[in-house]
Amino acid sequence: MSNGTTRRHTALPKAQILIEALPWLTRHHGKVVVIKFGGNAMVNEELKAAFAQDVVFLRHAGLKPVVVHGGGPQISAALDRYGIVSEFKAGLRVTTEDAMDVVRMVLAGQVQRELVGLLNQHGPLAVGLTGEDAHTITATRHRPQIDGEPVDIGRVGEITSIDTGAIEALLADGRIPVVSSIARSQDASDTRGQVYNVNADTAAAALAAALGAETLMVLTDVEGLYEDWPDSDEVISRLTASQLEKLLPELSSGMVPKMEGCLHAVRNGVTTARVIDGRVQHSILLEIFTDEGIGTMVVPDDITDEQGES
Repeated sequence: MSNGTTRRHTALPKAQILIEALPWLTRHHGKVVVIKFGGNAMVNEELKAAFAQDVVFLRHAGLKPVVVHGGGPQISAALDRYGIVSEFKAGLRVTTEDAMDVVRMVLAGQVQRELVGLLNQHGPLAVGLTGEDAHTITATRHRPQIDGEPVDIGRVGEITSIDTGAIEALLADGRIPVVSSIARSQDASDTRGQVYNVNADTAAAALAAALGAETLMVLTDVEGLYEDWPDSDEVISRLTASQLEKLLPELSSGMVPKMEGCLHAVRNGVTTARVIDGRVQHSILLEIFTDEGIGTMVVPDDITDEQGES
């Protein structure tokens, strides 16, 4: 057999993979995909590089990716360096005025800059902004209930409005917006800082809904939502909004904001919300462009099977 024939045969699986992606390329073309970047994918160098490749691939494949990020591990490390104690109440970081300065610096000046840099290794695509910019995310002070009483946890925000103008302008220009989960205060009398730290899962879901995104994707450090954790490691591959709502009280605290975000998204116009394993290289491409998909997909209650396929 000649070398030429052998080469053709070894390349054939690549063609088959590309053809398998064709229906998904057709379906998602021109659609907005909001991706929440977090977990292990945010601290592992190889996973970070693979994430950037995936997002740029989506952009070149005709989708409109928007990246939203937090920075829990980096914020904790920076607060330690400055001698500021991290305290958590109701699963949220208590954010003092001093801590907020560090949060803002880490999110906008460190995590976002690194992510924009990784994306821009592939071309002049990514533009970083925070929720403060162009009034993209506005929030009011969040006072969670503990034992029935509202508790002050400082500069932690509850999102009150989204202005998608700046993001839509960037998308129209072919750019990839990278959004840090900081919000402006809606209180005009709030002269000190005028910013709030908002949960990045919540921010990603709110942006996905406001943008009319096709898909919300949340990267986690687990394979997806488990059927009967910890007794089983069987992942639920697909469930409706109502099914998810029933499960929420039983979920671990770390999964609650992610799954509440997915629920909010699909109840507000987003076609599918997916929780995927950010520890797997190229998990975003595997989820969007293969027949199997990975992770857990949430769909609206009234969606047809054909629309909700992975």
